[in-house]
Amino acid sequence: MNLKGFLYILIPTFLFSSMEIALKIAGGQFNPIELNFVRFLIGGLALLPFTILYLKKNHVQISKSGWGRIALTGFVIVVLSMTLYQLSIGMTKASVIAIMLSANPIFGLIIGFVFLKEKLSRTNVLALVLTLVGLLIIINPFHLSGAMGIMLGLLSSIIFGIYGVMSRVNGNKIGLNGLSMTCLAFLFGASELGILMGISHIPAVAKAIPSSYSEFANIPFFKGITVQTLPLILYISVLVTGVAFGLYFVSMEKVGILQASLIFLVKPALAPVLALVVLGEAMTANTIFGIVVILLGSLITLMGEKIAYSVMAIFRRNNPEAHQEVDELEIVKDKIENSELAKHRRATEEAVRESLESKRHEAPSED
Repeated sequence: MNLKGFLYILIPTFLFSSMEIALKIAGGQFNPIELNFVRFLIGGLALLPFTILYLKKNHVQISKSGWGRIALTGFVIVVLSMTLYQLSIGMTKASVIAIMLSANPIFGLIIGFVFLKEKLSRTNVLALVLTLVGLLIIINPFHLSGAMGIMLGLLSSIIFGIYGVMSRVNGNKIGLNGLSMTCLAFLFGASELGILMGISHIPAVAKAIPSSYSEFANIPFFKGITVQTLPLILYISVLVTGVAFGLYFVSMEKVGILQASLIFLVKPALAPVLALVVLGEAMTANTIFGIVVILLGSLITLMGEKIAYSVMAIFRRNNPEAHQEVDELEIVKDKIENSELAKHRRATEEAVRESLESKRHEAPSED
Protein backbone atom coordinates (compact mmCIF):
# COMPACT_ATOMS: atom_id res chain seq x y z
CA MET A 1 0.00 0.00 0.00
CA ASN A 2 1.44 3.41 -1.00
CA LEU A 3 1.32 6.63 1.06
CA LYS A 4 -1.88 7.82 -0.63
CA GLY A 5 -3.66 4.54 0.08
CA PHE A 6 -2.41 4.64 3.68
CA LEU A 7 -3.94 8.11 4.14
CA TYR A 8 -7.27 6.85 2.76
CA ILE A 9 -7.28 4.41 5.69
CA LEU A 10 -5.66 6.56 8.39
CA ILE A 11 -7.89 9.66 8.14
CA PRO A 12 -11.33 7.97 8.40
CA THR A 13 -9.97 5.64 11.12
CA PHE A 14 -9.03 8.60 13.30
CA LEU A 15 -12.28 10.45 12.53
CA PHE A 16 -14.45 7.41 13.28
CA SER A 17 -12.51 6.74 16.48
CA SER A 18 -13.02 10.31 17.70
CA MET A 19 -16.73 10.31 16.84
CA GLU A 20 -18.02 9.20 20.24
CA ILE A 21 -15.76 11.65 22.07
CA ALA A 22 -16.92 14.63 20.02
CA LEU A 23 -20.57 13.61 20.40
CA LYS A 24 -20.08 13.13 24.14
CA ILE A 25 -18.72 16.67 24.46
CA ALA A 26 -21.49 18.15 22.30
CA GLY A 27 -24.16 16.11 24.09
CA GLY A 28 -23.93 18.35 27.14
CA GLN A 29 -24.65 21.45 25.05
CA PHE A 30 -27.36 20.24 22.66
CA ASN A 31 -30.53 18.19 22.71
CA PRO A 32 -29.44 14.69 21.55
CA ILE A 33 -32.15 14.51 18.87
CA GLU A 34 -31.29 17.99 17.63
CA LEU A 35 -27.60 17.07 17.43
CA ASN A 36 -28.44 13.96 15.42
CA PHE A 37 -30.57 16.02 13.01
CA VAL A 38 -27.93 18.74 12.48
CA ARG A 39 -25.13 16.21 12.12
CA PHE A 40 -26.67 14.22 9.28
CA LEU A 41 -28.21 17.20 7.55
CA ILE A 42 -24.87 19.01 7.23
CA GLY A 43 -22.98 15.75 6.61
CA GLY A 44 -25.33 14.84 3.77
CA LEU A 45 -25.01 18.31 2.25
CA ALA A 46 -21.21 17.98 2.39
CA LEU A 47 -21.43 14.84 0.23
CA LEU A 48 -24.09 16.23 -2.12
CA PRO A 49 -21.74 17.78 -4.76
CA PHE A 50 -19.97 14.44 -5.25
CA THR A 51 -23.34 12.67 -5.50
CA ILE A 52 -24.66 15.07 -8.13
CA LEU A 53 -21.45 14.63 -10.12
CA TYR A 54 -21.82 10.84 -9.97
CA LEU A 55 -25.49 10.94 -11.04
CA LYS A 56 -24.71 13.17 -14.03
CA LYS A 57 -21.60 11.27 -15.08
CA ASN A 58 -23.33 7.88 -15.00
CA HIS A 59 -26.75 9.13 -16.20
CA VAL A 60 -28.53 7.58 -13.21
CA GLN A 61 -32.30 8.01 -13.21
CA ILE A 62 -33.93 7.16 -9.85
CA SER A 63 -37.48 5.80 -10.02
CA LYS A 64 -40.24 6.30 -7.43
CA SER A 65 -39.52 2.90 -5.93
CA GLY A 66 -35.83 3.85 -5.82
CA TRP A 67 -36.59 7.01 -3.86
CA GLY A 68 -38.72 4.88 -1.52
CA ARG A 69 -35.78 2.55 -0.92
CA ILE A 70 -33.51 5.52 -0.18
CA ALA A 71 -36.07 7.01 2.22
CA LEU A 72 -36.42 3.71 4.10
CA THR A 73 -32.63 3.32 4.32
CA GLY A 74 -32.32 6.87 5.67
CA PHE A 75 -35.01 6.20 8.27
CA VAL A 76 -33.15 3.11 9.52
CA ILE A 77 -29.73 4.77 9.82
CA VAL A 78 -30.63 8.29 11.02
CA VAL A 79 -33.97 8.04 12.82
CA LEU A 80 -33.48 4.61 14.40
CA SER A 81 -29.82 3.61 14.68
CA MET A 82 -28.10 6.96 15.20
CA THR A 83 -30.80 8.35 17.49
CA LEU A 84 -30.37 5.36 19.80
CA TYR A 85 -26.62 5.74 19.40
CA GLN A 86 -26.70 9.40 20.44
CA LEU A 87 -28.90 8.65 23.46
CA SER A 88 -26.62 5.79 24.55
CA ILE A 89 -23.52 8.03 24.51
CA GLY A 90 -25.19 10.31 27.03
CA MET A 91 -25.93 7.37 29.36
CA THR A 92 -22.65 5.45 29.47
CA LYS A 93 -18.97 5.63 28.56
CA ALA A 94 -18.14 6.78 25.04
CA SER A 95 -15.41 4.12 24.77
CA VAL A 96 -17.89 1.29 25.43
CA ILE A 97 -20.35 2.59 22.80
CA ALA A 98 -17.49 2.96 20.30
CA ILE A 99 -16.57 -0.70 20.75
CA MET A 100 -20.20 -1.79 20.37
CA LEU A 101 -20.69 0.16 17.14
CA SER A 102 -17.52 -1.41 15.73
CA ALA A 103 -19.18 -4.81 16.09
CA ASN A 104 -21.85 -3.89 13.51
CA PRO A 105 -20.17 -5.84 10.63
CA ILE A 106 -20.69 -9.04 12.64
CA PHE A 107 -24.39 -8.29 13.02
CA GLY A 108 -24.47 -7.55 9.30
CA LEU A 109 -23.20 -11.09 8.66
CA ILE A 110 -26.06 -12.56 10.69
CA ILE A 111 -28.66 -10.40 8.94
CA GLY A 112 -27.28 -11.29 5.51
CA PHE A 113 -27.34 -14.98 6.43
CA VAL A 114 -30.92 -14.94 7.77
CA PHE A 115 -32.65 -12.68 5.24
CA LEU A 116 -30.48 -12.81 2.12
CA LYS A 117 -29.34 -16.44 2.47
CA GLU A 118 -25.74 -15.29 2.20
CA LYS A 119 -23.13 -17.93 2.98
CA LEU A 120 -21.78 -17.89 6.53
CA SER A 121 -18.44 -19.68 6.75
CA ARG A 122 -17.02 -21.36 9.83
CA THR A 123 -14.52 -18.53 10.27
CA ASN A 124 -17.38 -16.01 10.26
CA VAL A 125 -19.21 -18.04 12.90
CA LEU A 126 -16.06 -18.12 15.04
CA ALA A 127 -15.63 -14.36 14.61
CA LEU A 128 -19.28 -13.86 15.62
CA VAL A 129 -18.86 -15.94 18.77
CA LEU A 130 -15.67 -14.10 19.75
CA THR A 131 -17.30 -10.70 19.19
CA LEU A 132 -20.31 -11.61 21.34
CA VAL A 133 -18.01 -12.96 24.05
CA GLY A 134 -15.97 -9.76 23.93
CA LEU A 135 -19.11 -7.65 24.26
CA LEU A 136 -20.23 -9.68 27.28
CA ILE A 137 -16.82 -9.21 28.89
CA ILE A 138 -17.01 -5.44 28.40
CA ILE A 139 -20.65 -5.17 29.49
CA ASN A 140 -19.87 -7.37 32.53
CA PRO A 141 -23.49 -8.40 33.26
CA PHE A 142 -22.57 -9.48 36.83
CA HIS A 143 -21.50 -5.91 37.70
CA LEU A 144 -23.64 -3.97 35.26
CA SER A 145 -23.52 -0.15 35.32
CA GLY A 146 -25.27 2.12 32.83
CA ALA A 147 -27.45 -0.78 31.71
CA MET A 148 -29.87 1.35 29.67
CA GLY A 149 -27.08 3.07 27.76
CA ILE A 150 -25.43 -0.28 27.00
CA MET A 151 -28.70 -1.80 25.77
CA LEU A 152 -29.39 1.21 23.53
CA GLY A 153 -25.83 1.07 22.17
CA LEU A 154 -26.17 -2.64 21.43
CA LEU A 155 -29.51 -2.09 19.69
CA SER A 156 -28.01 0.78 17.70
CA SER A 157 -25.16 -1.46 16.51
CA ILE A 158 -27.59 -4.20 15.42
CA ILE A 159 -29.71 -1.70 13.47
CA PHE A 160 -26.52 -0.25 11.95
CA GLY A 161 -25.78 -3.75 10.69
CA ILE A 162 -29.26 -3.83 9.11
CA TYR A 163 -28.51 -0.46 7.49
CA GLY A 164 -25.27 -1.82 6.02
CA VAL A 165 -27.14 -4.68 4.32
CA MET A 166 -29.97 -2.40 3.16
CA SER A 167 -27.55 0.19 1.76
CA ARG A 168 -25.66 -2.45 -0.22
CA VAL A 169 -28.77 -4.16 -1.61
CA ASN A 170 -30.75 -1.00 -2.38
CA GLY A 171 -27.74 0.81 -3.82
CA ASN A 172 -27.12 -2.03 -6.27
CA LYS A 173 -30.76 -2.11 -7.36
CA ILE A 174 -30.93 1.66 -7.87
CA GLY A 175 -27.50 1.95 -9.49
CA LEU A 176 -25.79 4.11 -6.87
CA ASN A 177 -22.28 3.78 -5.50
CA GLY A 178 -21.68 3.68 -1.75
CA LEU A 179 -20.96 7.40 -1.36
CA SER A 180 -24.06 8.52 -3.29
CA MET A 181 -26.32 6.08 -1.44
CA THR A 182 -24.91 7.33 1.89
CA CYS A 183 -25.43 10.99 0.96
CA LEU A 184 -29.06 10.57 -0.12
CA ALA A 185 -29.87 8.31 2.85
CA PHE A 186 -28.42 10.94 5.22
CA LEU A 187 -30.49 13.75 3.67
CA PHE A 188 -33.72 11.72 3.63
CA GLY A 189 -33.11 10.47 7.17
CA ALA A 190 -32.47 14.00 8.45
CA SER A 191 -35.67 15.21 6.73
CA GLU A 192 -37.70 12.39 8.30
CA LEU A 193 -36.21 13.14 11.71
CA GLY A 194 -37.00 16.83 11.17
CA ILE A 195 -40.67 15.96 10.57
CA LEU A 196 -40.80 14.02 13.84
CA MET A 197 -39.12 16.94 15.61
CA GLY A 198 -41.81 19.24 14.21
CA ILE A 199 -44.53 16.92 15.53
CA SER A 200 -43.00 17.18 19.01
CA HIS A 201 -43.95 20.90 19.00
CA ILE A 202 -47.67 20.11 18.75
CA PRO A 203 -49.07 21.01 22.22
CA ALA A 204 -51.07 17.80 22.61
CA VAL A 205 -48.01 15.68 21.74
CA ALA A 206 -45.68 17.68 23.98
CA LYS A 207 -48.04 17.31 26.96
CA ALA A 208 -48.41 13.56 26.40
CA ILE A 209 -44.64 12.99 26.78
CA PRO A 210 -43.65 12.19 30.41
CA SER A 211 -41.39 14.67 32.17
CA SER A 212 -38.66 12.01 32.50
CA TYR A 213 -38.41 12.05 28.69
CA SER A 214 -38.50 15.84 28.27
CA GLU A 215 -35.80 15.73 25.56
CA PHE A 216 -38.47 14.33 23.21
CA ALA A 217 -40.85 17.28 23.70
CA ASN A 218 -40.47 20.58 21.79
CA ILE A 219 -37.20 19.40 20.25
CA PRO A 220 -35.23 22.42 18.99
CA PHE A 221 -33.75 22.51 15.49
CA PHE A 222 -30.72 24.79 15.69
CA LYS A 223 -30.71 25.92 19.32
CA GLY A 224 -27.30 26.40 20.92
CA ILE A 225 -25.35 26.88 17.69
CA THR A 226 -23.14 29.89 18.42
CA VAL A 227 -19.72 31.14 17.38
CA GLN A 228 -18.23 29.13 20.25
CA THR A 229 -20.02 25.85 19.44
CA LEU A 230 -19.87 26.14 15.63
CA PRO A 231 -16.36 24.59 15.28
CA LEU A 232 -17.47 21.51 17.23
CA ILE A 233 -20.66 21.19 15.16
CA LEU A 234 -18.71 21.49 11.91
CA TYR A 235 -16.18 18.91 13.09
CA ILE A 236 -18.95 16.44 13.94
CA SER A 237 -21.07 17.14 10.85
CA VAL A 238 -18.54 17.74 8.07
CA LEU A 239 -15.50 15.73 9.21
CA VAL A 240 -16.79 12.93 11.45
CA THR A 241 -19.99 12.33 9.47
CA GLY A 242 -19.47 13.58 5.90
CA VAL A 243 -15.72 13.20 5.27
CA ALA A 244 -15.29 10.03 7.36
CA PHE A 245 -18.11 8.15 5.62
CA GLY A 246 -17.08 9.58 2.24
CA LEU A 247 -13.43 8.55 2.60
CA TYR A 248 -14.50 5.13 3.85
CA PHE A 249 -16.30 4.42 0.57
CA VAL A 250 -13.52 6.03 -1.47
CA SER A 251 -10.96 3.84 0.31
CA MET A 252 -12.92 0.73 -0.71
CA GLU A 253 -12.58 1.83 -4.33
CA LYS A 254 -8.92 2.91 -4.08
CA VAL A 255 -7.31 0.27 -1.87
CA GLY A 256 -9.96 -2.47 -1.80
CA ILE A 257 -12.62 -3.69 0.62
CA LEU A 258 -10.16 -5.83 2.58
CA GLN A 259 -7.86 -2.91 3.47
CA ALA A 260 -10.81 -0.56 4.08
CA SER A 261 -12.11 -3.00 6.69
CA LEU A 262 -9.06 -2.11 8.79
CA ILE A 263 -10.96 1.04 9.83
CA PHE A 264 -13.40 -0.94 11.97
CA LEU A 265 -10.60 -3.28 13.05
CA VAL A 266 -8.53 -0.47 14.58
CA LYS A 267 -11.42 1.63 15.96
CA PRO A 268 -12.19 -0.63 19.00
CA ALA A 269 -8.58 -0.27 20.16
CA LEU A 270 -8.05 3.42 19.32
CA ALA A 271 -11.36 4.86 20.58
CA PRO A 272 -10.87 3.86 24.27
CA VAL A 273 -7.35 5.34 24.21
CA LEU A 274 -8.69 8.65 22.85
CA ALA A 275 -11.50 8.58 25.44
CA LEU A 276 -8.90 8.09 28.17
CA VAL A 277 -6.77 11.01 26.94
CA VAL A 278 -9.59 13.49 26.14
CA LEU A 279 -12.41 12.55 28.53
CA GLY A 280 -10.42 10.83 31.26
CA GLU A 281 -12.48 7.64 30.97
CA ALA A 282 -10.47 4.93 32.70
CA MET A 283 -10.19 1.54 31.02
CA THR A 284 -10.92 -1.37 33.35
CA ALA A 285 -9.25 -4.76 33.04
CA ASN A 286 -12.38 -6.39 31.62
CA THR A 287 -12.66 -3.60 29.01
CA ILE A 288 -9.09 -4.19 27.85
CA PHE A 289 -9.61 -7.96 27.73
CA GLY A 290 -12.90 -7.52 25.87
CA ILE A 291 -11.21 -5.26 23.31
CA VAL A 292 -8.56 -7.93 22.67
CA VAL A 293 -11.24 -10.59 22.13
CA ILE A 294 -13.24 -8.35 19.74
CA LEU A 295 -10.07 -7.45 17.83
CA LEU A 296 -9.34 -11.15 17.47
CA GLY A 297 -12.87 -11.69 16.12
CA SER A 298 -12.47 -8.80 13.68
CA LEU A 299 -9.09 -10.15 12.57
CA ILE A 300 -10.65 -13.54 11.87
CA THR A 301 -13.40 -11.83 9.84
CA LEU A 302 -10.76 -9.93 7.87
CA MET A 303 -8.19 -12.70 7.42
CA GLY A 304 -10.26 -15.76 8.24
CA GLU A 305 -9.90 -17.68 5.01
CA LYS A 306 -6.14 -17.13 4.80
CA ILE A 307 -5.70 -18.20 8.42
CA ALA A 308 -7.92 -21.24 7.91
CA TYR A 309 -6.00 -22.42 4.85
CA SER A 310 -2.67 -21.82 6.59
CA VAL A 311 -3.79 -23.88 9.59
CA MET A 312 -5.09 -26.63 7.28
CA ALA A 313 -1.74 -26.71 5.49
CA ILE A 314 0.12 -27.09 8.80
CA PHE A 315 -2.15 -29.92 9.91
CA ARG A 316 -1.77 -31.67 6.57
CA ARG A 317 2.01 -31.55 6.83
CA ASN A 318 1.93 -32.91 10.36
CA ASN A 319 -0.90 -35.41 9.80
CA PRO A 320 -0.78 -36.55 6.18
CA GLU A 321 -2.80 -39.72 6.86
CA ALA A 322 -5.64 -37.82 8.56
CA HIS A 323 -6.10 -35.60 5.52
CA GLN A 324 -5.45 -38.18 2.84
CA GLU A 325 -9.04 -38.07 1.62
CA VAL A 326 -8.97 -34.29 1.34
CA ASP A 327 -5.71 -34.42 -0.62
CA GLU A 328 -7.17 -37.07 -2.94
CA LEU A 329 -10.17 -34.86 -3.57
CA GLU A 330 -7.85 -31.98 -4.42
CA ILE A 331 -5.97 -34.24 -6.87
CA VAL A 332 -9.22 -35.33 -8.52
CA LYS A 333 -10.32 -31.70 -8.72
CA ASP A 334 -7.04 -30.72 -10.39
CA LYS A 335 -7.38 -33.59 -12.87
CA ILE A 336 -10.92 -32.54 -13.77
CA GLU A 337 -9.89 -28.90 -14.21
CA ASN A 338 -6.88 -29.90 -16.31
CA SER A 339 -8.98 -32.24 -18.45
CA GLU A 340 -11.58 -29.52 -18.97
CA LEU A 341 -8.84 -27.10 -19.92
CA ALA A 342 -7.31 -29.59 -22.36
CA LYS A 343 -10.73 -30.31 -23.85
CA HIS A 344 -11.37 -26.59 -24.31
CA ARG A 345 -7.94 -26.15 -25.91
CA ARG A 346 -8.53 -29.00 -28.34
CA ALA A 347 -11.95 -27.62 -29.28
CA THR A 348 -10.44 -24.19 -29.93
CA GLU A 349 -7.66 -25.64 -32.08
CA GLU A 350 -10.17 -27.68 -34.10
CA ALA A 351 -12.33 -24.59 -34.71
CA VAL A 352 -9.32 -22.58 -35.92
CA ARG A 353 -8.20 -25.44 -38.17
CA GLU A 354 -11.67 -25.71 -39.76
CA SER A 355 -11.78 -21.96 -40.28
CA LEU A 356 -8.42 -21.98 -42.08
CA GLU A 357 -9.48 -24.93 -44.25
CA SER A 358 -12.70 -23.18 -45.31
CA LYS A 359 -10.82 -19.99 -46.19
CA ARG A 360 -8.28 -21.99 -48.23
CA HIS A 361 -11.06 -23.61 -50.29
CA GLU A 362 -12.91 -20.31 -50.77
CA ALA A 363 -9.82 -18.39 -51.92
CA PRO A 364 -9.55 -18.08 -55.81
CA SER A 365 -6.65 -19.90 -57.46
CA GLU A 366 -3.80 -18.02 -59.12
CA ASP A 367 -4.74 -19.53 -62.53
